[in-house]
Amino acid sequence: MSPEPASHSPLAHGPESPAAALFDAVGAGYETAFADLPEQQAALDWLIAELGPGSKVLDIGSGTGRPTAERLVAAGHRVTGIDVSATMVELARERVAGATFEQLDARDLVDDDGAWDAVCAFFPFLQLPRADLDAQLDRLGARLAPGGLLAFATVPAEADGVEIEWLGHRARVTSHGTEELLVRLRAAGLEIVHHGISVFQPNHPTAGPEEQLFVHARKSTIG
Repeated sequence: MSPEPASHSPLAHGPESPAAALFDAVGAGYETAFADLPEQQAALDWLIAELGPGSKVLDIGSGTGRPTAERLVAAGHRVTGIDVSATMVELARERVAGATFEQLDARDLVDDDGAWDAVCAFFPFLQLPRADLDAQLDRLGARLAPGGLLAFATVPAEADGVEIEWLGHRARVTSHGTEELLVRLRAAGLEIVHHGISVFQPNHPTAGPEEQLFVHARKSTIG
């Protein structure tokens, strides 16, 4: 099932959003800054070990396609990546020919109830307003088929539209603390298989150490 965009205001979503502008500006520098992130590689190892052959995987905030789409395609899975940034989609299409990439805001992804065997969501919601962040967290379980897998990561913090400098650019970030995030994921119908907090130093001259939460979760097989 290919994702289809819903109608929306360009001031809030899509290619005119602050997140689109931010990641257009960062471009390939994101891949350099976050290359060899151990917990992301471990999450992909888990998915590849657990998924059946030819599984359908949605990668929300697919960036340059590396490492997520690249590794999953190499393992034989069917990957659809979505990203608000035109630059990121262009880079991903160049790097990972075996996946499908669309310029699309996750808030505009429709008709995907139970469509995916796995969803990857590595840091895609940090630039959303609080209400949209919560709606996307609530929606993650519904996107998955019964028994489907979620690999999720974010920066855990009690923050609501806090302005920061990130990879040389100004950004506004919103998140929850770890316990609230886990509560919301469980409320979305997901069993937490693993979660852990680690600290990663991005490869960028202006970046400081970043606390990160990684979660592996599974949707119940009971309707």
